[in-house]
Amino acid sequence: MNDWTLDYHAFDSAQEGLREALCTLGNGYFATRGAAGESEAGEIHYPGTYLAGGYNRLSTEIAGRVIENEDLVNLPNWLCLTFRPEGGDWFNPMAGELLDYQQSLDLKAGVLRRRLLFRDHQGRETTLTTQRLVHMGQPHLGAIEWYIRPENWSGRISVRSALDGRVINAGVERYRQLASTHLVPLSTDTPCDDTIRLQVETCQSRLRIAQAARTRLRVNGQAVEGAHQILQESGYIAHEMTFELTAGDEAVVEKVVAMHTSRDRAIAEPGLAACQSVVRAGTFTELLESHRRVWSHLWQRCDVTLDGGESAQMILRLHIFHLLQTVSPHSVDLDVGVPARGLHGEAYRGHIFWDELFIFPFLNYRIPEITRALLCYRYRRLDEARHLAREAGYQGAMYPWQSGSDGREESQQVHLNPKSGRWIPDHSALQRHVSAAVAFNVWRYVEVTDDRAFLAYYGAEMLFEIARFWASAASWNAQRKRYDICGVMGPDEFHDHYPDAQTPGLDNNTYTNVMAAWVLARAAKVYDMIGEQRRQELSETLSLTEQEISDWTTIGRALFVPFHEDGILSQFEGYEHLQEFDWAGYRERYGDIHRLDRLLEAEGDSVNRYKASKQADVLMLFYLFSAEELGDIFAQLDYPFSRELILSTIDYYQQRTSHGSTLSRVVTSWVLARSDRRQAWDLFQQVLLSDIEDRQGGTTPEGIHLGAMAGSVDLIQRGHTGLEVRDGVLRLNPCLPEALSGLHMRLRFRGHWLELDLDGGRLTLTAPEGWAGLERILVRDQVYWVGESQRIALYFSPDEGCWQPDRG
Repeated sequence: MNDWTLDYHAFDSAQEGLREALCTLGNGYFATRGAAGESEAGEIHYPGTYLAGGYNRLSTEIAGRVIENEDLVNLPNWLCLTFRPEGGDWFNPMAGELLDYQQSLDLKAGVLRRRLLFRDHQGRETTLTTQRLVHMGQPHLGAIEWYIRPENWSGRISVRSALDGRVINAGVERYRQLASTHLVPLSTDTPCDDTIRLQVETCQSRLRIAQAARTRLRVNGQAVEGAHQILQESGYIAHEMTFELTAGDEAVVEKVVAMHTSRDRAIAEPGLAACQSVVRAGTFTELLESHRRVWSHLWQRCDVTLDGGESAQMILRLHIFHLLQTVSPHSVDLDVGVPARGLHGEAYRGHIFWDELFIFPFLNYRIPEITRALLCYRYRRLDEARHLAREAGYQGAMYPWQSGSDGREESQQVHLNPKSGRWIPDHSALQRHVSAAVAFNVWRYVEVTDDRAFLAYYGAEMLFEIARFWASAASWNAQRKRYDICGVMGPDEFHDHYPDAQTPGLDNNTYTNVMAAWVLARAAKVYDMIGEQRRQELSETLSLTEQEISDWTTIGRALFVPFHEDGILSQFEGYEHLQEFDWAGYRERYGDIHRLDRLLEAEGDSVNRYKASKQADVLMLFYLFSAEELGDIFAQLDYPFSRELILSTIDYYQQRTSHGSTLSRVVTSWVLARSDRRQAWDLFQQVLLSDIEDRQGGTTPEGIHLGAMAGSVDLIQRGHTGLEVRDGVLRLNPCLPEALSGLHMRLRFRGHWLELDLDGGRLTLTAPEGWAGLERILVRDQVYWVGESQRIALYFSPDEGCWQPDRG
């Protein structure tokens, strides 16, 4: 393993599901899991191809009620490629003797390679070398190249290349009781000699998908025109070619596939477009070269180079790689959101949650055009968010906890506890804080990019409608002379109601209330920023008055925030009255207690009775805001705030958190980065290993955790550099972990690229020549000016306790 490859040196059937997820290839338009081409879906392998925004809705009767779910659809399997010597079986590495096996994911080039030596039951030994890509420059193309070399035999050999539309959604075991057949076969045909075509349609959303595959053969560099036949059945078509091969010869099989759908722009219809794309595509070699070039450009923008940290570098690049495969420059032209599990599997049904909160910071500083497009996904669903708010009895816009094709609430009504086998009510739609996350993402994007046009014409309307929602959700409590927000769930997710309550929901979740206060204040500020004409237009369109803006300010200054008697921030009102949990006893009993809620439900108990969190959502406040920003918010609310409050609150919830969410350790590592650097680094390493080692026991094969992956990169990008933008000023407050001696990265700030180098106690920031935009920078609250050299060079003086100009 090096800094640019994820390597496996032996075949392990128990790990294939994990490897297939981690070796997924994609380009933001579609992605395909890293399953072998000869594999069929089963207990070991799960080939899966997913289109960004490719959803379909099905209904199932469960527990006496009809449940409707919208899923990201598993599309026809284009990987199908296999061979057999005459008289032998179709290639199956597990059916014979695997003498050698290597698999490598090349992150720099975006290529998945395998090499294996196989002995079949007749004693024939064959070397198979493969490479595969999903083209980052041409979003409709994927390609496979096989090298087949018989080592100790000669004879006739058959190669079968197929497109299989008989697939279903079966990648998540706990969903298998639910309806899963999304595709309806339409047609199969052979538009030309070396090309086959398959067309299918989703049964509810009526999305048409067309795939065309061109397969060519060469032996020792010469094209082969062997005997071939077409095999067809409903939803399946294959092209089978037979030819002679001699020991030591090398046959090259090249399969190029094009996929188009009825959602595509600038096409006549998908079937014709797929044929045109595959006919006009170059050879595998040509596609590989252009594909490498695009990835090279992306890495120039997006790489983060570490000095030290042992294996952290490769995994960090793996995380960047999967982020760019899920949302890429192609996303700019698509109406899609960011699935929490990427385009890598079927967990969470491909839905969009609040993970954007952890993903956008990386994009904001590198390819903000992607962030803008993904925020427009939310803007286009603003009317649906308004409808959700009205249905729940509120005003304004309330975004759903889970979103899919059209922005309606996609959260499940019931979910299966695999520990007990019971279907239990799912109240997660009460996580209203996702609306605050949308508003927060809008503002942070504008801070970094200074995209005032987006703010005026899209962002402001979202912010105003979200502020209107929070104002309507707040109710006046005359006794405490504060506003309450009741009946919600926080990001913690373990707690959805009080122990003896008959109805779901909690009151005054601290994270929710503080975020609501921030949104109300920010919306009022944006109202003053957008200019008189736009202000007047929106006031007329939204029936917005100066009195309503004033009410936002009033409510935002008087929301209730619960504290324990000892001054700790309470997760929600009444949290301090819950029972303490026997952490040591349950760890000894079960070992893995990440999903404590499932363990307790299986025992007939409920996590609602205990001071136990899946992720301590109070700590999210310290993750999203600097101490200075949070101090301003608490001053706005007229509550005390101090460094001691931060430290005591962090310590309190650290002891009561199971880290059942992969995001939990991201947040905790962040908030400890300055108070306990060693523990922060340990947690960061656990975040890095979360997916690559499937630390949550079987979840990663169902799809990677994109928020945690992006969060790990952001821990380096912003967490350890103290990078933030406030009042239009770029600020840095570096504090590298002891394990890192330095880092280098490029940042795009307000349209200009900056080079940031941290090397031990030295900091260098280089701006583009002739740019006056970066007039000053704040490093640990000290002001430095960019001179004619467009370069700031500083070193940290331990004696002075501050950064000083580096004259060397």
